[in-house]
Amino acid sequence: MKIAILSRAYRSYSTQRLRTAALDRGHQVKVLDTLRFGIDLSGDEPDLQFRGKHLSTYDAILPRIGNSITYFGTAVVRQFEQMDVYTPNTSWGIANSRDKLRASQILMRHEIPMPATTFVRDRADVIPAIERVGGAPVVIKLLEGTQGIGVILAPDLKVAEAIIETLQSTRQNVLIQRFVTESKGRDIRALVVGDRVVAAMRRVAKGDEFRSNVHRGGSVERVHLDPEFERTAVRSAQIMGLRVAGVDMLEGDDGPLVMEVNSSPGLEGIERATELDVAGAIIDHIDNQVAFPEIDVRQRLTVSTGYGVAEILVQEASDMVGHTLKDSGLRERDISVLTLQRGTSVFPNPNGRRVLEAGDRLLCFGKLEEMRSMIPSRRKRPKRVKKLPAEPIHDRQDS
Repeated sequence: MKIAILSRAYRSYSTQRLRTAALDRGHQVKVLDTLRFGIDLSGDEPDLQFRGKHLSTYDAILPRIGNSITYFGTAVVRQFEQMDVYTPNTSWGIANSRDKLRASQILMRHEIPMPATTFVRDRADVIPAIERVGGAPVVIKLLEGTQGIGVILAPDLKVAEAIIETLQSTRQNVLIQRFVTESKGRDIRALVVGDRVVAAMRRVAKGDEFRSNVHRGGSVERVHLDPEFERTAVRSAQIMGLRVAGVDMLEGDDGPLVMEVNSSPGLEGIERATELDVAGAIIDHIDNQVAFPEIDVRQRLTVSTGYGVAEILVQEASDMVGHTLKDSGLRERDISVLTLQRGTSVFPNPNGRRVLEAGDRLLCFGKLEEMRSMIPSRRKRPKRVKKLPAEPIHDRQDS
């Protein structure tokens, strides 16, 4: 393969390990400064310039996009995607993971366990928001913080209110999150590559520090994850559109709680803690997947007039419950099932012998008119009954 590592930190441990791992496996590899690209939209096809010259052909890229250049960096990755160059981390996955609020919204939609979190802007909503996540102490997070910067533990209600008010006065957006006391200044970093966790370590905060980041003096140790933690880490990364990710989890009383999904995880700490060739695993994954560049499936599947993609929920009263996919009548209505989701399990390209159950979610491609009648109407919130007005009956004569 010919691989480009997009990185502004040529001499960093992570960049050099990835470069070395690629070279050791016989690949051609170059480290390219992300900010030196030019996005060329002047020709007949999407193209890129590098340092003012036409970019040569690459089989794959490995983005290491810094937090400060997320907008431009994801634009460059998106252009590579348009050119059908494989990337393990999608442009939208990188962008979503950088915004803590957006990431939390996406993960919650897919029922990934997380510490209770809330986001408000008005000062009057702050105290009710803190109470909703369980009261003080609470963790206050800047939406775009990294390496533990912008993460504050507020011990009581008044301090939390003052911190949030101060940050909002400087136009900073913050999340309010439940402090998971049972984690005791510890968390787990799982390094996900493709569909498996290739290495995991436990990070322990130094002294009274509650943040366990290595950059803040935390210590690390190798850890073997139980299946629940591994499944949660892999699913979180995949939901975010990332095939290489560091998933940070707290050890809650009821299981893993995802804190963050990092699209450019550092390799130094986890390789030294586990003594595993994580960089090599990343390069091997790219080598195995390079023939399958990221494509916008929804866009490709909706170019035919009258056809599209929809999710169909199999409801209790549905005639499909208890029948196989083959006997469900979907094929006769020109509807193909792409995936079947049952709880947290996803079955791609399910065979016709699979029996449908209530609660199954079917990702389908087919005629929109046929699918429209099968999609349940959106659930509406019950309207609250308002108080009786002061003058329930107007004292006036009809004209």
